[in-house]
Amino acid sequence: MTQSKKAFTMIELVFVIVVIGILASVAIPKLAATRDDAVITKARTTIATVRNALAMERQKRILRGEFSEITAVGDGTNVFGNFHDANGDTGTAVLEYTVKSENKKDRWSFSNDEYIFKSTLGDTKFKVDGGKFVCVDESSHGCKQLTN
Repeated sequence: MTQSKKAFTMIELVFVIVVIGILASVAIPKLAATRDDAVITKARTTIATVRNALAMERQKRILRGEFSEITAVGDGTNVFGNFHDANGDTGTAVLEYTVKSENKKDRWSFSNDEYIFKSTLGDTKFKVDGGKFVCVDESSHGCKQLTN
């Protein structure tokens, strides 16, 4: 009677490690791209929400008989804090949860009456013009990605 041991050979183990390495090299870039897509989608959602809030605030003001133009939706502390008009801060929140101004990648910041989103697309700048939240440079790649 012969005794046999059941185990993996060294070649089988090396082959499995190589296959796992190949799969990982394909999957990791996909996961990184998915994160960038999520950040861009979040920024697009924020832009749409701010635009909706501006439209709602304009309608509320018309119903109250106030026709002063909204000139800003935040400041250096909170990018999307309170609405501002010619008289200053109105005390009415733009978003339920404010967005802090941070000069970092994948974040919003506020500078010189511009709302800047920093991402892999570069710095995309927005402003409040005529009571609307619009891109400063409509032809930029970042603007097209975030608003179309």
